[in-house]
Amino acid sequence: MQRSILRKRIRARLSATEILLRALSNKIFSENDIMITPEQYTILSLITDNKELYQRQLSEITLKDRANISRIIKILEGKGLVVRISDSNGRQIFKVKPTQKGIELSNKIQPLAKKIRQIATEEISNEEMEIFLNTLDKIFCNIETKVSLQI
Repeated sequence: MQRSILRKRIRARLSATEILLRALSNKIFSENDIMITPEQYTILSLITDNKELYQRQLSEITLKDRANISRIIKILEGKGLVVRISDSNGRQIFKVKPTQKGIELSNKIQPLAKKIRQIATEEISNEEMEIFLNTLDKIFCNIETKVSLQI
């Protein structure tokens, strides 16, 4: 009954789904003694997968403002998972690279992320998932062309 109320409300449905996904991720991370949050893992995995990224690139990819990205990087750096390397002539431009410890943690979390994805997509066929992702991409593109984010 309650879910049917949100069925035609895209933003509310996406928000509720994100809250549940975050709760599931936090639960699985906690059960496995993972020392970072799922949000921090997203940033760490992007950095690890790409070997290095600028903070600005992380903002653009995740649509998070620079202050939020900077805060997450500072936390990851404090845990010894990433390092910031100055890449400018007197300006504050940083590349962020994973440390060996960060790479190892990211590798440890990957199977957990796969488990979370499997739980979330249980009983969804590959065809249904492809249709969903294509539809979500179209919604994203429709909105993206109408707004300008100051990241």
